Amino acid sequence: MKKADLIAQLEGAKALTSVVSIDNVIALIQGLEAEVRVEKQLGMSRELAEDIAEKIERALDYNSSDLVDLSSAEFELNYDNRIELNSVEVNVSDIMEHVTSTLDNFVIEEDEEETDGFIEAQIDAEHAASEE
Repeated sequence: MKKADLIAQLEGAKALTSVVSIDNVIALIQGLEAEVRVEKQLGMSRELAEDIAEKIERALDYNSSDLVDLSSAEFELNYDNRIELNSVEVNVSDIMEHVTSTLDNFVIEEDEEETDGFIEAQIDAEHAASEE
């Protein structure tokens, strides 16, 4: 029995009499069906994943001068007078900023319809804009 059915039965009982037995109400409540919660697991197509990875790579490549702290670079002079880079600090926060801004382009707001067609149309529009 669903909630609406229970309410309808109680309204019907109310029309017949002003007194409703507590046992009747308990029996009706016990007859209610448990709510079924369906959780969606969202995923993405391989094409979408590759497109996202490609855009992240382009964003990082385009902003590569911001990703490494050049002043922290440590070099060493090795055999045959070769200069080798020993260590350099990476600006993880800058990298994540670029990754996050790229991913934001693929986010669908909750009030928008969540369909693959919408995402694919967005990707196609971005492809067309980048080719121009």
